[in-house]
Amino acid sequence: MTQRSVNELSALLPLLIQLVGLVFAVLVDSYLDKRQKQVMLTVAALTFVLVVENFLEYLFEMRVSLRHPRLIAAIIGYAVRPAILALFCHIVSPRKNHWKAWCVVGANAAVHATALFSNICFTINDQNRYHGGPLKYACVVFSAILLIDLLYQTLNEYRHVRRQELVIPIFVVAAIVVSYVLDACLEKVTPIESYLTIAIVSCCLLYYVWLHMQFAREHERALEADKRIQIMMTQIQPHFLFNTISTISALCYTAPEKAGRIADSFGLYLRQNLDSLGTVGLIPFRDELAHTQTYTDIEMTRFETIRVEYDVQDDDFSVPPLTLQPIVENAIRHGAFARDEGLVRVSTRGTASGHEITVWDNGDGFDPAKLREGDGSHIGIWNVRERLERMCGGSLVIDSGNGSGTTVTIRIPYTKEEQNHAGDLRR
Repeated sequence: MTQRSVNELSALLPLLIQLVGLVFAVLVDSYLDKRQKQVMLTVAALTFVLVVENFLEYLFEMRVSLRHPRLIAAIIGYAVRPAILALFCHIVSPRKNHWKAWCVVGANAAVHATALFSNICFTINDQNRYHGGPLKYACVVFSAILLIDLLYQTLNEYRHVRRQELVIPIFVVAAIVVSYVLDACLEKVTPIESYLTIAIVSCCLLYYVWLHMQFAREHERALEADKRIQIMMTQIQPHFLFNTISTISALCYTAPEKAGRIADSFGLYLRQNLDSLGTVGLIPFRDELAHTQTYTDIEMTRFETIRVEYDVQDDDFSVPPLTLQPIVENAIRHGAFARDEGLVRVSTRGTASGHEITVWDNGDGFDPAKLREGDGSHIGIWNVRERLERMCGGSLVIDSGNGSGTTVTIRIPYTKEEQNHAGDLRR
C-alpha cells in the first residue's frame, strides 16, 4: 500500500472514533430507555455502513472490472442516508410511528434500485464512471422532505425549551444541507470521504448530545413531579381525615346514628384505599371509583343538600391513584356546595380513542383562564392533570362559565393491549 493510500485511509479514523464514542455513550447513558438505545445504536450502525460504503466505492472506482460492485455500493449509500434521518424522527417523537417518513425512505430506495436495470436515476457506465439520469436528485429531494419533518418534529416536541438550545438541531439540519451543496459543487474533501458523510457522522454525535440534554432535563422534571405528587398525597389524606373525624365527633352529641353511618363509611374508605394511596403506578378504575363513592357517601351524609349521581358505562381500565376523587371533591366544595340543592354527576363511557370520565356540577362556575397553576384551592386539579399526562398519556379539560356550572372531562387513550384486543374482535 502506497503512502498516499495510507494517508487517504487515515482520513477515516476521525469518523470511526466519533462513531465508537457514540456507541459507548449510548450504551452507558442511563437517561435513555431500551427502545431509544436500540434506535441510536441502529443510527450508529447505518452511519458506519455509510462510511464503509464511501470507502468501498473509492476502491471499486479504481478498477473498471468492479463496475457492478460499485453500482451496488452506491445504491446502498443512497438508501441509507434518508433512513438515518427517519430514525432520528423516532428519537425526537417516540410516541409516533412515523409511517410516512418510512414511506419516503422506501420510495427513495426503490427509485435508486432502478439503477440495476435502468439509467432513469443514475448508472455506472462500462468505463466505471458515474452518470446521473433524470431522477439523479431523488435522494436530495427525499432527504429534504425528511429533514423538514425532523426539524418540525423537533421544534414541536421541544417547543418549551429555551430558544438558545434550539440552535443545535437547527445547526444540524443546516450542516447537512450545506454538505449536500458542497458535494454537488465541489470535489470530495478526500478521495474517500464526501462532505455529506462527514456531516452525517458529526451531526449524529452532536444531535445525540443535544437529545441527551433534553432527556436529562425531562428526568429531573419527572423526579420533581414525583416529589410534588408525594407531597400532595400527604396533604390530601390528613385534610380529609381531619374533616371527617371532626364531623363524627360533632355528630356524636347531636345525631349518633348519623355519626355511626359516617364512621362505617370512613372505616370502609380506609380499608379500600390504604394500599392504593401508597401506589406509585396505575390502579384499576373500579378501585378509584369505590374510593370516590365512599368519599361522596360521607359528604352526602354530612351535607344533606348535596347529591352525587353516577352513570358508569365503562370501568375496565386503569388510572393513577387519586384521579377521580379530587375532581369530585372540587365539584362538591367549589360548585355544588354553593347551591341550595347541589348536584354532581359522574359518568364514564368508552369512545373510539379511549376512555372518558366526566364530572359535572351545577355550581356557579368560573373562568378557567383564571385558573393558575399553584392556586392552592385547585392543587388537586393540577396534580391530576400532571399525573394523567405523565403516567398514561391522558388529558384533563375544564369547561366552565360564570353561572353555567363546571364540567371536567378526563380522557385516557387505549393501551396497545386494548387496541390489539379491539382489532381481534373486529376480525
